[in-house]
Amino acid sequence: MKALYIASTGMSAQERNVEVISNNIANMRTTGYKRQRAEFQDLLYQQVTRAGSQTSTNGTMVPAGLEIGSGVRTVSTPRVMSQGSVNMTERELDVAIRGEGFFMIQLPDGRTAYTRDGSFERDADGTLVNSSGYNVNPGINIPGNARGVSISADGTVEAYVGTDTIPTQLGQLQLARFVNKSGLESMGDNLFLETAASGPAQVSVPNADGAGDLLQNYLELANVNSVTEIADLIAAQRAYEMNARVISGADQMMQATSQLR
Repeated sequence: MKALYIASTGMSAQERNVEVISNNIANMRTTGYKRQRAEFQDLLYQQVTRAGSQTSTNGTMVPAGLEIGSGVRTVSTPRVMSQGSVNMTERELDVAIRGEGFFMIQLPDGRTAYTRDGSFERDADGTLVNSSGYNVNPGINIPGNARGVSISADGTVEAYVGTDTIPTQLGQLQLARFVNKSGLESMGDNLFLETAASGPAQVSVPNADGAGDLLQNYLELANVNSVTEIADLIAAQRAYEMNARVISGADQMMQATSQLR
């Protein structure tokens, strides 16, 4: 009985849906996290009677065919790249992006990763790094005797060095934009990698060429809405239960058939 297999695909799809929702809820407090959603497609159909097939020698045709579906599958889990709310932290190296763009991070293997997490630090050499210790790209060095570090909306990093009364420009933060942000590959650690689907990075200074501006002393929170996630979770649970009930009903029908005399 095909109903058993069809319902099992529904249970499998809803199990994957719950996994996606649980990951969103787990990352509600992750800086710069972008929520995912599960998208589904129906499977192949068995064409018992095709629409438009002739039913007589007079040329009459079937107005609607008879198709039996094979179930459902999870086809993708794209990220929703909407802006998350920003939260004041009062840390001078915390930076939030307001609008389009990603910070660029230099990985140890030479690749460039991208992130919305602007919780930056200084390493032992004064180099600006992310929370994992990877260098921000382009590299910015903040001297040990620097004070009053400021990061402007256009990404200019300045500080008073030593006893100077005039601020010194230490570097310029840049942002990368992508034609298809949902095509980026997640690698964990709040980082994304460029893919063929995302298109190449379009690098510019903040607040120019469509890139967003920067907010110092702020961090972007996850764009996860707890109410929406709980509602989606309840809907997924009910869909899972309904598919399980279909399996139970199909089993009862098969049992009734086997008991016929």
